[in-house]
Amino acid sequence: MAKLFLFLGSMIMALSVVIGAFGAHGLEGKLSERMMKNYQTGVQYHMIHGIGLLVVGLLALKMTSGVLTGAGWSFVVGIVLFSGSLYVMALTGITKLGAITPIGGLAFIVGWVLLGIAVLRYI
Repeated sequence: MAKLFLFLGSMIMALSVVIGAFGAHGLEGKLSERMMKNYQTGVQYHMIHGIGLLVVGLLALKMTSGVLTGAGWSFVVGIVLFSGSLYVMALTGITKLGAITPIGGLAFIVGWVLLGIAVLRYI
């Protein structure tokens, strides 16, 4: 799992830079201030949890744990649901997609809790 999470984390981080640059340069002046803030929030959480996924991958080099694996997949799901819903909402104006965002936020929380539990069990 270490190799998979390190790869996914790297690709997710690369994608976050591309999406962030697109927002900063390609969307400037094209979105309302509110939608631009939503987009930027998506990028911020995307990057933070991409780093979290890299941490999971690095820890997986030293320990095998279903809890740690759960943390990694929770981060992936959170990025797709939280950041993805904010990106789509900002680009389309479909604000009903905001109902999906908290589910992604919950996945992030679950991921961090599972990561903490995995570390406690290992030490």
